[in-house]
Amino acid sequence: MEYRLDKKTGNKLSVLGMGCMRLPRGVAGIDMQRTELAILTAFERGINYFDTAYAYSGSEEALGEVVERNNLRQHIYIASKLPHGKVRSVDDAERLFTTSLERLRTDYLDYYLIHNVVTFDQWQRLVDLGIEDWIAQKKESGQIRRIGFSFHGGIAEFRQLLESYDWDLVQIQYNYVNEHYQAGREGMELAASKDIPVVVMEPLLGGRLATGLPKKAAAELAKVDPRRSPASWGLRWLFDQPEVTVVLSGMNSEEMVDENCETAAKTAPGSMTEREHEAIHAARDAFQEGFKVPCTGCNYCMPCPQGLSIPSMFAAYNESYSLGWYTGFFHYMLSIGVTSGDPRLASGCIGCGACVKKCPQHIEIPDRLGDVRRRLEPPGLKGALKIAQPFLS
Repeated sequence: MEYRLDKKTGNKLSVLGMGCMRLPRGVAGIDMQRTELAILTAFERGINYFDTAYAYSGSEEALGEVVERNNLRQHIYIASKLPHGKVRSVDDAERLFTTSLERLRTDYLDYYLIHNVVTFDQWQRLVDLGIEDWIAQKKESGQIRRIGFSFHGGIAEFRQLLESYDWDLVQIQYNYVNEHYQAGREGMELAASKDIPVVVMEPLLGGRLATGLPKKAAAELAKVDPRRSPASWGLRWLFDQPEVTVVLSGMNSEEMVDENCETAAKTAPGSMTEREHEAIHAARDAFQEGFKVPCTGCNYCMPCPQGLSIPSMFAAYNESYSLGWYTGFFHYMLSIGVTSGDPRLASGCIGCGACVKKCPQHIEIPDRLGDVRRRLEPPGLKGALKIAQPFLS
């Protein structure tokens, strides 16, 4: 494993970190057996940075259980996050933070981030509530070792945030498709110029740059190295950049951990060739042809008041362009719950906008669900489903 220096603390952080938002799940919730195997494999392969959040259902509890049972706490760095939308007073911040500590079975956090900041005004609201004094107290007590924020806004807001406080860490969405999206490369380089560690989330765009890569894009990469997986290509592009401190990967199996660790061990900054960069650019162009809705499947928009499976619908819609209409339509049928007895189609959206307020990608979800309806709900579909329900459910 390669380690990169947090210049503010001297901490040596594994360039590959484990993102715990998408831990393996079963019917009853997080599958603890598979989760423990993935976490222990990551630790044994040298990963020492584990990222979770108050808002990740069951994640803090699962990570805390595994860490405590295997006596890992003193050997790893844990990052969690404050859901700022739930904070109406400093007392709320205290309650939420204490809950995270209890779930994680620890008395301190190495890194604590303000979660999903989009605008400077969101941070200013916390400042007006007294959050800076609260952070100072927590840092003095040692309960919070370092403070940062995770970001999903534009570069202008990112610059303003970066100048407004003495941050210890930033976390941004960044991958070869999103190089100039949100904070992007400019934000990464700005933070690095201030010696602020940069943690990268969504390095594979919610898996879209791994298992969901269109054939044309995958073919561009295979021209250079047919043995390297699309996931390895995406991570390699990030590891190649010295400004990147940690790349978070939502690894949910032992095999995934092993493959990603192999890539991390073999990619030093500046090691990619010009031919490899050209292949990435060609794959990006091919990918963007079919990626119509920039949904990463984070599920922040859920639950929908109308019961729509929004991320699955968008995935099917994108697949209808990248993999063919029939593939997209088949997956759309699955996304609406065609065998459930109560299918919920995109045309069931009433435009309430509850999802729009929560989407970190700033997708105008009701409008885009209209696009899904027009492409994947042919005339007569509702009637056909009504007739077929007794045979499907």
